[in-house]
Amino acid sequence: RLADPQPWHGLPGPVALPAEPLAFDPAVTLAPDTVAALLDAMKAGAAGHPEASVTAGSAGLSRSTVEVANTHDLRYADEETHASCSVEAIAGTSTGFEFASSHGLDLDPEWVGEQAAFFAAHGVGGEGLATGTYDLVLSPLALAELLEAVLVPALVGRNVHAGRSRLAGRIGERILDPRLSLYDDPHRPMGPGATWFDAEGVLTHRLDLIRDGVLAGFAYDLRTAYRYGATTTGSAVRGGYGGAPTTGFHTLVLEGPVTDVMADPAIYVRSVVGAHTANTITGDFSVEVSNPSFVEGGAFTTPVRTAMWGGNVFDLFSSIEGVSAETRNIGEMVLPALRVTGQRLVG
Repeated sequence: RLADPQPWHGLPGPVALPAEPLAFDPAVTLAPDTVAALLDAMKAGAAGHPEASVTAGSAGLSRSTVEVANTHDLRYADEETHASCSVEAIAGTSTGFEFASSHGLDLDPEWVGEQAAFFAAHGVGGEGLATGTYDLVLSPLALAELLEAVLVPALVGRNVHAGRSRLAGRIGERILDPRLSLYDDPHRPMGPGATWFDAEGVLTHRLDLIRDGVLAGFAYDLRTAYRYGATTTGSAVRGGYGGAPTTGFHTLVLEGPVTDVMADPAIYVRSVVGAHTANTITGDFSVEVSNPSFVEGGAFTTPVRTAMWGGNVFDLFSSIEGVSAETRNIGEMVLPALRVTGQRLVG
């Protein structure tokens, strides 16, 4: 059986681009001394918790040029820099991990080391948790893991038209808390995936996906848009030099009502294990929470040994308490911490 031919309306042609790169810091030079300084600073930060031992760590710097060319005389080039560091620590059977990445040298490696050692040390002697309903504070990392498992794929045009998204046919409907907005901002200076053009040479622009809780649109690359009679949103990405373009996102930003998420009693969830097993269509998930701890008054109090958490991602984000003022880059996302109520944990 032969497949039906897919419509194709051509490649983009060249247009003038801004000269200023979005993801380049001239201060990032490939100097071994700079990498050594990042490693030393992480070790110094970890030393603040002597009961924890550093077991692994890394740091890296890079400078690269991204180029896209086609047979319509399009040829774009953009310079990028990148810096990153990470460290793992252990105290008894309790472990901790932290990382940071940026297009510039605005990393805080001492904080990275301190956080990894803190979570390892703080988890020693964690108490068992009584099964019940709790308020949770999701760290940006835990939030990213849930978003990547369910909500982000549901916003990809190909999944929508292939019947793999719960959001098909729902543009204009409220799908999240009315105080939440999610958008892709490729022009955010030094954003994780900041770029003037996508992997197919299409100019990028801000793409509102969810505005005030209402579904506003989906992401398309050129090929997918042609196939389904849509318009490309400049959302083509590549996984590497040998990969074909596919639909993705550049710098996803989540915004919501800012509050002190750790002021009132709650359980802080550092990360989750098993988010990849979530049902990407229904949104149902069941995960193990990692490095959990009670928090109150902005401080960590009693550590929790572990717990299981189940629920539905769409229901989770339909009613929230608020988000933190501070954000951090996690992959291609810029995320705050998020506070939710009425979540059932099994100890």
